[in-house]
Amino acid sequence: MKRLPAILLLAAGAVAPARAQHGTVDAHEALFTVMAAINAAGYDAQLDSPTNHPVRRRIREQVKAKRLPSVEKIRKFYEDHTLGDWTAELSQYISFALVSSGPPDFRLPEPTYQLPPDVQRLLGLEDLIAEFYEEADVPSLFQQIQPAVEEFASRYHRQIIESLFELNGYLRNPTSGVSGRSFQIVICLLGAPNQVHTRSFHGNYYVVVTPSVEFPLEEIRYTYLHYVLEPVVTRAADALERISALGDYALGAPYLPEHYKRDFRLLATSSLIKAILARLADATPDEKRRIVEKAYRQGYILAPHFYEQLPLYERQPEAMRLYFRDMVEAVDLAKEERRAQNLEFDEEKPVRVVKPKAPPEPELSAVEKAIEEAEDLYRKRDLEAARRRFLDVLRMPAEKRLHARAYYGLARIATLRNDPELASSLFRKALETGPEAQDKAWILFYLGRLSDVAGDAGAARAYYRRALAIPEASPKVRELAQKGVSGAFRPRPQR
Repeated sequence: MKRLPAILLLAAGAVAPARAQHGTVDAHEALFTVMAAINAAGYDAQLDSPTNHPVRRRIREQVKAKRLPSVEKIRKFYEDHTLGDWTAELSQYISFALVSSGPPDFRLPEPTYQLPPDVQRLLGLEDLIAEFYEEADVPSLFQQIQPAVEEFASRYHRQIIESLFELNGYLRNPTSGVSGRSFQIVICLLGAPNQVHTRSFHGNYYVVVTPSVEFPLEEIRYTYLHYVLEPVVTRAADALERISALGDYALGAPYLPEHYKRDFRLLATSSLIKAILARLADATPDEKRRIVEKAYRQGYILAPHFYEQLPLYERQPEAMRLYFRDMVEAVDLAKEERRAQNLEFDEEKPVRVVKPKAPPEPELSAVEKAIEEAEDLYRKRDLEAARRRFLDVLRMPAEKRLHARAYYGLARIATLRNDPELASSLFRKALETGPEAQDKAWILFYLGRLSDVAGDAGAARAYYRRALAIPEASPKVRELAQKGVSGAFRPRPQR
């Protein structure tokens, strides 16, 4: 039996559990501890916002009711370290939690002078948080919020999986992980709503999100690309040295973060990311060019060059990790200097716009709830329990489209278990049962990939074309199916 390729496993949701090396969405016990402590000690940011998660008020009340001695000490510490800005206030405590060793001691790495500046401001907090962790019985509190965390994670899991599949597919990245590094989306239900904080500490990448009507998928995509591409750019450091003088043009950008001005490799990485995201945007060619031009005006000085090089990358077979050096060596210094002569930086600070609160979602039926439970088990990689729950759905009276979702789930489980024959049979059963249009497009794409794996190029192309013929197919499916038609996923002949 042929083993399924890594890119298909990723497409089926093969991302490791959140506490593993290459995690996706989960809470973070150290951050939860710090947030529970400061919520009881004076962190009242946007407490009356309807977008707050109910868990925040419940934990605040439980901790305050205990009248813990440690809370009074933390209150004094908190008051002595206020910054007058709720976002900056939260930011420094997030940094502290992520850098610390976590429970029960919350030690900070030595030497402390090498810590991020916002963490250095909070030296001394580690003993207070360790005391609070024990007094408040934080493990019990943390256990209480797990159902809310799981509900939050399951709500966005599919979006994240599809998005990371798209990015890995574009980069031709063989897996979702990078050796010795980690990527995690951290759910912070005790923070003020509509917050997104990204961090990178010694190869560990985090996106911290608080409750929000609009899930910050673009920030997650941006940080994930940093996680994957920074080692790629670092390996081309010698080639970048030749063009490093271009970094001087970015020094005048008023709102370009200072670390990009100091580190040309970081600037090159972010310029590449801006170009890739523009290339993948669901937009017209003119709109994509405007996205790149905006990044250029913000100081991402190599974004236009990389954007011009990406079509060449797409037409050749190498992965980005192998091709990036060619993109750097293709830089024409004279051309870039001429381009920069007319550069006028944006004078307005970039602002993330949050959509207004949406109406409540309709109540799920018993069958829909069972499907969500199965998907949640699947997300946690409890594949056997997920399989049983999907089978339960098939025993329940329901619309055909819901039974199709169960067959679709079972097919993905078979894919993860490297059983292409069973996966193919289940995908076809899902197709026959009458899935929703967007699911149908994905099912056809999977069947095309399985046909490619089996060496049946004709059948694969037929499935990809059927996926492309579905009007409701998402842009991601269309792009991937188009690549399938062109033979991009066909196994290379053995030499």
